Order: sequence, then structure tokens, then C-alpha cells
Amino acid sequence: MASHRKPRSRVRTTTPAVGLTTAALAGVTLLSTQSAMAAPSAPKPSIEDVQKKVDDLYRQAGTATQQYNKAKEASATQRGKVDTLLKDVAERADKLNEARRTLGNYAAAQYRTGSIAPTATFFLANDPQSYFDQNQLMNRMTAQQQKAVTDFRTQQAAAAKKRTEAVQSLETLTESQATLRTSKQSVQQKLGEARAMLSKLTAEEKARLAALEREKEAEAKRKAEELARRQAAAKAEADRKAEEAAKQAGSTGSTGSTGGTGTGSGTGTGSNTSATSKAEKVLAFARAQIGKPYVWGATGPSSYDCSGLTQAAWKAAGVDIPRTTWDQVKTGTRIATADLQPGDLVFFYNDISHVGIYKGDGMMIHAPKPGANVREESIYYMPIYGSVRPA
Repeated sequence: MASHRKPRSRVRTTTPAVGLTTAALAGVTLLSTQSAMAAPSAPKPSIEDVQKKVDDLYRQAGTATQQYNKAKEASATQRGKVDTLLKDVAERADKLNEARRTLGNYAAAQYRTGSIAPTATFFLANDPQSYFDQNQLMNRMTAQQQKAVTDFRTQQAAAAKKRTEAVQSLETLTESQATLRTSKQSVQQKLGEARAMLSKLTAEEKARLAALEREKEAEAKRKAEELARRQAAAKAEADRKAEEAAKQAGSTGSTGSTGGTGTGSGTGTGSNTSATSKAEKVLAFARAQIGKPYVWGATGPSSYDCSGLTQAAWKAAGVDIPRTTWDQVKTGTRIATADLQPGDLVFFYNDISHVGIYKGDGMMIHAPKPGANVREESIYYMPIYGSVRPA
């Protein structure tokens, strides 16, 4: 029996395998270490890159805010249409039921006299036009009965039309609300990314970022002062020419040939006075909001986003302008930067995602961004898209 036992050679065969496995693991570990050393981690972005990225995220959040504002306005308008249509549907249903009751009364009366069968009464009350068409009874009805059938048919068609319109309007409302939710999520996402980037900065990096912001503000202020000097010089030149023209007109007037110059000048002065009065009201309102927080989607009175502030300021002057920057830029007259006057609206970025109120001397009042309050700032703090004078 012992001669059939297998030789005990497994110990010898497994020992080299263990040795090879250990060597292989050591090799893998060495290669992994070398790979880690050969692939350095990505360099940390510079403060300038962080500033640029954060500014871009705020701009994207501003764009998403305008999309939110547009969707919110569209949703509110569509909700009004839906409510009106549902009210119309209810009124049409009442009229249809009244017409059906009238026909039912006729059917009941004829049934009591034995002129129609019970089954016919049922069809008469539910589909009178079809019943009378099939049985050729319209020509045997009284004028009053025929009118009741026609009225029922009219109300039935009108009610069906209103129901279709209401369903379509509800679908549009659902789409607007979906856009509203998407825009809201986009704003929150962009702002969250910006906050996350800023939260990772060390105290020293935050100080350097603040220094860059001060440099940016100083350069923007320098450009504003330069614009103010150019505007002042242009005004002085215009006043000089006007004075010379007035003297010449006065000299000509002494010879008895003044014509209608006085009337034309008076009309222009009146128009300028009206525009100035509106601008003063716009600026007075805007100044009163300084220090209130920026909140995206807000229209006051305790907080504003950029277009919410401009809309409210011009409303205080008796002028209604649209809600979003994209619509506000289409309102009124386009104005060159060199010709800006107090009260004009200045728009920024190629996507027209920001707006401020020009106050003069190259400065504006605006609601900047989340985490900041309504304040005065140079119009050159952001790239200018264009300007308009609403009224």
C-alpha cells in the first residue's frame, strides 16, 4: 500500500513560485513608484488664472441669471394665459351644459307625450345634432327647438376649441417652468464653482487676489477719469460754439431777420429739460439703493440683480423698460460711449449679461454680482458692449 503513495515533492515545487510572486510584486511596486515620480501633479493655477476663471464664472452666472429672468417672466405670462383659458373653458362648459339642459327639457316633454322613444331621448340629450341629422327631424322642429340645437352645437365646438387651447397653453407653461429650473440650476452651479475656487486659496493668495482687484479697479478708474476729461472738453467746446452762434443770431436779429430760431431753440430746451428730469429721478432712485445686496433674480425693494435695478430705476422715472438685459438693450436710442449722459444704460460683455446706470464722469451705479452690494464703479471695470438711452 505504501508503494502507491505520491511523493512529497509539493514543498519543493511551491517554494520557487512564492519566490517569483514576491519578486513580481516588488517589481510592480518599483514600477509604480517610478511612474509616480515620472508623472508630477498638475501645477497649481496662478492667482491671475484664478482671477480670470472666477470672473468668467460670475459672467456665466450673470448670463444664466438673465436666462432665469426671461424664463420667469415667460412663465408668469403663460400662467396668466392658462388661468384665463381655464376660466373660459369653465364658462364654455356652463353654457354647453345649459344648452344640453334645454334640449333635455324638450326631449322630456316629447317623451311624456309619446312622440319619441326613451332611447331617442338619450341620444337627443347627448348628441342632438347627430340625432336630428340621422332622423331628418330638423325640418319638423319648431324654430325655438332648432335654435336650441344650433346653440348646443355652437357651444360644443367653442368648448372643444378652448379645451385644446388650454392643453396647448399648459404644455407651453410646462416648458417655461422646465427652462426656469434649468436656468436656476445653472446659476447655482456657476456660483458654486466660483466659491469653491475662492475657498481653496490660502490667506496669502487671497491677499494677492485682492491686490489684483485693486489694480483692476485703479485702471478702470483711470479710464473713467480720462473719459470725464474728454466729455468736459467736448461740452466746453459745444458751449463755446453755442455762445458764438447765439451772438451771431443776436447780431442778425438786430437787422430784423431772426426767423424762427427762437422757437426751435425753445423746443429743444424743453425736450432736454424733460430728459434731464427723468435722468435725475433715475439716478436719485439708484443712489438710494446703494448698499443693498445683489441677489440674482431680485427686482427690489430690498435686493436687486443688475437688470432688476435698472428696470426699477427707470420705472421710478415713469418709464417702463423690459426685465432682461437682452431686451433692455433694444429699448430707446443707441448711444456712443463718448456721448453718454446721466441715466443712460451701459451694457457689458459680448453676451450682454450685465448692465449699469451711467451717473457721469465715467462712473455708473450697478448691482455687480453675488456677495457684493449695489455700488458706484467705473464703466471700464468690465468690457463695454454698448449703451442706450431709454427715453
